[in-house]
Amino acid sequence: MVGSKRVIDLVRRYREAFSAPDRTVVQMLLRAARQFGDMPFIKAPGGSFTFAEAPQLVGARAGAFSAAGVRRGDVVAVMCDNHLDFALTFLAAGWAGCTILPINTACKGPQIEEFLRRSAAVLLVIHENFLKTLDLVDLSGLPVRDVWVLGSGQLSRASNPLRTDPGRGAHVEPAEARPGDSLLLLFTSGTTGPAKGVVCPNAQFFWWGVHTANQLQLKNGDILHTALPLFHVNALNTLFQALLVGCTVVLEERFSASRFYARLNESAATVTFVLGAMVPILLARAPADEEQTHRVLRALGPGVPDHLREEFERRTGIQLINGFGSTETNFVIGWQFGQPRGDGMGRLLDGFQARVVDCEDAPVPHGTPGELVLRATEPHAFMTEYLGMPEATLAATRNMWFHTGDRVVRREDGTFHFVDRIKDVIRRRGENISSFEIESILNAHPGIAVAAAYPVASELAEDEVMIAVQLTGGHVLTEREIIEYCVPRMPYFAVPRFVMMVPELPRTPTGKLEKYKLQAIGRGAGSWDREEHGIKVTR
Repeated sequence: MVGSKRVIDLVRRYREAFSAPDRTVVQMLLRAARQFGDMPFIKAPGGSFTFAEAPQLVGARAGAFSAAGVRRGDVVAVMCDNHLDFALTFLAAGWAGCTILPINTACKGPQIEEFLRRSAAVLLVIHENFLKTLDLVDLSGLPVRDVWVLGSGQLSRASNPLRTDPGRGAHVEPAEARPGDSLLLLFTSGTTGPAKGVVCPNAQFFWWGVHTANQLQLKNGDILHTALPLFHVNALNTLFQALLVGCTVVLEERFSASRFYARLNESAATVTFVLGAMVPILLARAPADEEQTHRVLRALGPGVPDHLREEFERRTGIQLINGFGSTETNFVIGWQFGQPRGDGMGRLLDGFQARVVDCEDAPVPHGTPGELVLRATEPHAFMTEYLGMPEATLAATRNMWFHTGDRVVRREDGTFHFVDRIKDVIRRRGENISSFEIESILNAHPGIAVAAAYPVASELAEDEVMIAVQLTGGHVLTEREIIEYCVPRMPYFAVPRFVMMVPELPRTPTGKLEKYKLQAIGRGAGSWDREEHGIKVTR
């Protein structure tokens, strides 16, 4: 608990400052340039620029799109670590009225090809470090017309459509974007099927910025430090917090536990952002003076277990702000910096409605577990659709509520408490992993009759990936061979850690896999741990 202080109602402030038609990335950039001038906006590997410089730089980057024939409504894909070019490309897409598709840098050829195909992206911007991932991508069968390569400028292999990224072109005026126009397309891991392409409108990110700034109680001049990747909503959200309040965003290329506190000190950060899995990694290090010598007072830290949160706050002096949001929704439930705080996810924020319901969507009494369903009271604050999946969109938004797939409890005091996930998804190292996609890759192996992927408890705050494998008759495969098959075909974080070979997978009388029986066995007798056998998988 911390003592309460006067709270600034940023939600009301920005609701009044931006009329509904102005809740777009273009209007946010233009307003920030006028109000915050020469204050640094973004500092990242590759350089920095101010709020005043942003419209010209972003417009010039959009000019390069225009010169390449990219038009309003087109999709531009980007695959790059946190870098100034990533931020400019993202903002320029919004300036040009395009949709940006960030691709997780851990993705391999099959996923990349699928995302490019389903999105109909016309341009791929990729850093040279990830060019090898295109070896298994058949670009000739895709709508992609150009591949711009970021980096040294020297292509090791020059072939159509690969070319050196042109950087900036002639400045172009912004598109007349509307708050409901698509800004972001993000493929979030499928839970019972293929990954879903979440279409996020401009105004959704306006509200992400508003609510996160309000819960963190940001003020003009704050320095927001993040090592989280820009291909996720959490890091992209920092750009909008900064545009609204007048903060500087400092982007790290990637998270480093050994450098985390040193970089907070070097950047003079006042706010930072962590995921649940990062906290036990940081706490595992020996206590050091640098944990207390920084200026950071609060961090957005969803999903951190209470006992770890208390130890982290004691050692660092950084208050972790818990909350709930998803790519499809917004920052909907949470606690607020400087105010009395309890356990759990927090309370419902202004601008949203929430229910806890049973399988028939009927509300359940306080204290009874049920599915969390949500609604926004402001237009375009949630996703528009799942791209090309009308049935999935309707299922997720049935009865006019967005169904999160999360089982929670709402207590009498109005606080929400997470119980478990209804969806068949594994959460590891801050990433949502589709068991369906793991199984699809494994089941394509001629020696595997059927495989099941499921979560088991991790030594850290989230899950580890475990698979049970039933071999095809007559085939012999070792656990090591199965893992070696997975490594080039899956993101590093999705490669299973535990393998259990079984003569037959448990099934219901109707043939459905009974994963709960496998989870009950867990990491017990008969399981094989790749880490114990010296197989470490990194990016």
